[in-house]
Amino acid sequence: MNSFHLISHHLCPYVQRAVIVLSEKNIEHRRTYIDLADKPDWFKQMSPLGRVPILETEISVLFESQIIAEYLDETTPGSLHPIDSLEKARHRSWIEFGSETLAGIGGFYSAKDADSFEQKRTALRAKFQRIEQEVSGSYFAGDTFHMIDGVWATIFRYFDVFDQIDDFGIMSDLDALQKWRQTLAARPSVINAPPEGYSKRLEQFLQKRNSYLTSLMMQDA
Repeated sequence: MNSFHLISHHLCPYVQRAVIVLSEKNIEHRRTYIDLADKPDWFKQMSPLGRVPILETEISVLFESQIIAEYLDETTPGSLHPIDSLEKARHRSWIEFGSETLAGIGGFYSAKDADSFEQKRTALRAKFQRIEQEVSGSYFAGDTFHMIDGVWATIFRYFDVFDQIDDFGIMSDLDALQKWRQTLAARPSVINAPPEGYSKRLEQFLQKRNSYLTSLMMQDA
């Protein structure tokens, strides 16, 4: 039995953060995917916040994705963070900005009408315009993959599905961002982070939101 057990949900981008670290550092583990709409009793007992991911170790249970990712990084050889303390802190700041961007994505796909949808789209584009100013290479910082790259890879993954619905112009003319996105999309740890069938599950999830985006998807069906 592997000493690390990651409890996940098929669509959770935060779970993917931990999976990418596990993959990048070749950490043996096993994964269990649960239905958050019908949480098992054992999960309710293990997760004090009632959400994924949680990481079960031989002696304890950890919760919250970034804490799990940091623990995995700190307790294994090498690091996915920069060596310089200030640069490491800067990366962590933009990881937090990534979490705020994920919240913006949730608002975007949940907007109920055209006006709200446009407001959310504009706000989301502003976030991508801001992060692009920090990108300085094929990855976030040059040619080296860091933890922040794994975080933003989970953000960009949503647009693999969004782009099939329509061109919303959220990343238009952001060349550095687009290059970063393409580089991350080709990385094995990023490719293998979600479970099989992720894109189809996300499409089905969006179709059930009863949102403005849902209506656009129905027009294309």
